[in-house]
Amino acid sequence: MTTQNVSRQAGAREGVILLLGSSLTIVGSVMVAPILPLMVANFAPHYPHAALWVPLAITGPALAIALFAPFAGWLADRLGRKRMLMIATFCYALLGALPAWLDGLHSIVGVRLLFGLSEAMVMTVCSTLIADYWQGEQRLKYVNRQVVTIALVGAGFFVLGGALGEHSWRWPFYLYLLPLLLLPLMARVLWEPRVSSPQSSASIQDATVDQDRRVDLMPLLAGYLLVGFGMVLSFVVPVQTPVLLVALGVTSTTLIGLATGAGLLASLVGALLWPLVRRTLGVRGCNVTLLLLIALGLVGLALAQSYTFVLVSIVVHGMGAGMLVPNAMAPVMNALPPALRGRGMGFFTAFLYLGQFISPLIVSLAASLVGGLVNGILALAIFGALYAVLWCLGVIVKRQAATSHHPSSLISQEHHHES
Repeated sequence: MTTQNVSRQAGAREGVILLLGSSLTIVGSVMVAPILPLMVANFAPHYPHAALWVPLAITGPALAIALFAPFAGWLADRLGRKRMLMIATFCYALLGALPAWLDGLHSIVGVRLLFGLSEAMVMTVCSTLIADYWQGEQRLKYVNRQVVTIALVGAGFFVLGGALGEHSWRWPFYLYLLPLLLLPLMARVLWEPRVSSPQSSASIQDATVDQDRRVDLMPLLAGYLLVGFGMVLSFVVPVQTPVLLVALGVTSTTLIGLATGAGLLASLVGALLWPLVRRTLGVRGCNVTLLLLIALGLVGLALAQSYTFVLVSIVVHGMGAGMLVPNAMAPVMNALPPALRGRGMGFFTAFLYLGQFISPLIVSLAASLVGGLVNGILALAIFGALYAVLWCLGVIVKRQAATSHHPSSLISQEHHHES
């Protein structure tokens, strides 16, 4: 038995817990997003810059996740996955609910940033355990299920948070206590993979240690770049669509919310289609497809002259965005050795949330350089299409290399048999 193997076989119970744990990250943002106007109205009389501070309370955790996730992965490698996941889930629940009892806006923002640290640990460890517990096609299934579960749970809690927010802006924060119910199940069902124990790593031979720490660098860096840039493009729609719709004369919050819901539904469809697209086109071909869908959706969104065309563009964009995370994550998981898997997935989480956080800044910069929001979005769409072309060239080069290598490998095998 190598160090990559574990002493137990993971099953459906472990999978359900890890999928629910993964969904906590999307819940962290969508559950309180509907109450943003209520919070602004509540704090505006006492805080002159409430319109700036309140959005930071909603989006600030994404920055905390981006900065802390690599360190969270290091802790998981050093101290154990299960232990860190349980500690992070406990902190997630308490820090998440704490704003319901706070009256100061600045203290709420500070607590939300600390809350982001626990989110970083939860997301990183759940993804790492999925890579630890399963291999091959089973791992890919759970990567896909992770994305689907996040989309479904996120949509449900978006509605639930909005409903509770009708009574008070504080009520949705109490929902963060629900993950405490997961703690007994985590303690009973989850188990520590032997690969994450420093003591077990120290007891094996040096040659095995070297093998255990070998990183496949190119797919690792490609996955980081893909998810970071892809998230910049993906978050253009939820952030900029309301602005574009208002410019078209659509001011109904119901219609704007419907557009956001269409994007979530389309991303769910994209995630469900991902296994088929990956098997048909391969990882590189799937990257070409998803980047072209995202770019095409952005072009349609920027040029749309009607609400219907905006919806169509959002659906096209969402299908590509739904394939992004699983197609970037799977090669990263495969490129990481067990002993470094926590740190590697921590950096993946960091790039994912960094892309989300800087997306509005990138759009603003592009808009200032090329003359307006519409042109800025079109410029990003062009970059997305060019990125797809680079992946397409990678597909062509790989096929040519495989074709040219095949005859030589046959000759070398025949020479070996003759000798």
